[in-house]
Amino acid sequence: MLPLSLVLAMFAAPAPNAADPAATAIADQVMTALGGEAAWRSTRFLRFDFAVESEGKIVSSRSHYWDKWTGRYRVEGKDKQGAYQVLMNLNSREGSAWRDGKPAEGEARKQLLEQGYGAWVNDSYWLLMPYKLRDPGVSLKLEGETKEGDAVYDRLLLTFDKVGLTPKDRYWVFVNRATHLVDRWEYILEDEKGPATRWEWRGWKRFGGIELAPERISEKTKRRILFPVLDVPATIPDTVFTSPEAVR
Repeated sequence: MLPLSLVLAMFAAPAPNAADPAATAIADQVMTALGGEAAWRSTRFLRFDFAVESEGKIVSSRSHYWDKWTGRYRVEGKDKQGAYQVLMNLNSREGSAWRDGKPAEGEARKQLLEQGYGAWVNDSYWLLMPYKLRDPGVSLKLEGETKEGDAVYDRLLLTFDKVGLTPKDRYWVFVNRATHLVDRWEYILEDEKGPATRWEWRGWKRFGGIELAPERISEKTKRRILFPVLDVPATIPDTVFTSPEAVR
């Protein structure tokens, strides 16, 4: 089961948080390697597909369109009940939803809005976690170094102070000391006892002014988290956020 991670303001400025100075310095190095705080702030639109591959087959996928500056958001995909679309504002959590092309009303609409918000929380954190190391409510601790082959990693422990949907999750982030990028994370979710689940982060490259990695690999489970569509467009038409027909 994928982690439903912390909910944070995805473009908030770094704020004081519980962290030792060494961990904070490493987090700042990561942000610089990603393109820098200014580049992250100036990135307005994100377009990505989140897909789960198991034993070589895509078992689930969702399409996301996000205006980071205003909170406008669109997600669409398929679940056991059929196709769905959600158009909402992440700040207010209000919006509209459709099931198999028909408007959802009442409780069905409410459930789809919650589902859409949860998809954003989960999928965007899988994509953007390294940008969130110094968010409000995140506690950082340096837990030494790890060596694998010729690579040396600084191991950061992330815990959370009463933020998010699952605040007792624990993440260990492995920062490559040569590149200052995240090569791996491990986590124990709040309803788990361990051992930690490990995923490799692969394929870092530049999108617009920022760095993103389009692949996560679990060697143990033979699963992959993929972002087969990944873009930082200069603009997204307003109709994408207002009309369910816009991107068909």
